[in-house]
Amino acid sequence: MEDWALIRQLHRVEGLSQAAIARRLSLSRNTVAKALRSTDPPSYAPRPPVEGAFSEV
Repeated sequence: MEDWALIRQLHRVEGLSQAAIARRLSLSRNTVAKALRSTDPPSYAPRPPVEGAFSEV
């Protein structure tokens, strides 16, 4: 994810605060904080199919 790398670069290299990064990238401060806390970029996996009323039809 490009945003993850950009968030980390803005914070570590350019010295911007979390609030400044959030404003610049139009993200929430919580998202910025989560990106800075994590060691790996986010990974997304497909969700398992949902069993429900339509499975019987």
